[in-house]
Amino acid sequence: MSTQSYRLRVNGADHEVAEGWIGESLLDVLRDRLGLPGAKNACEEGECGSCSVLVDGVLSCACLVLAAAAIGTEITTVEGLGAEGALTDVQQAFIDAGAVQCGFCTPGLIVAIHDLLDQDASPERLVVEEALSGNLCRCTGYGRILEAVDLVAARRSAS
Repeated sequence: MSTQSYRLRVNGADHEVAEGWIGESLLDVLRDRLGLPGAKNACEEGECGSCSVLVDGVLSCACLVLAAAAIGTEITTVEGLGAEGALTDVQQAFIDAGAVQCGFCTPGLIVAIHDLLDQDASPERLVVEEALSGNLCRCTGYGRILEAVDLVAARRSAS
């Protein structure tokens, strides 16, 4: 098994990955090597959205991206969406709407909702449902998650 050191740009900072295996997923590198536990490992097949990150601004399942393929890109995880120590408006809306239960899917949903609302400030319900269709939640039934999206859209349009 061949290893190589490389650098990834994550959340605006460069991170050295020492002796990385060329076949490691971005998810494994983020969690195990860089200590960023927000993206979760659930299905390893790109079906659940728990590992959602932005790679050069494109919503991606980190479990399907080879870390070596992400060299030279800008990676944003849930930890990098807001100011350090402060909740983003999407995170606050999740709290206000009671959209967090077990929390396993929450980081991926937060990233997906940021991506959606950054592209469409006032999406119609069908657009929201389509945008979140790649994120599975086994606890909430999605009602409160959709309410959180509505809260953020309303708050952003009011300010």
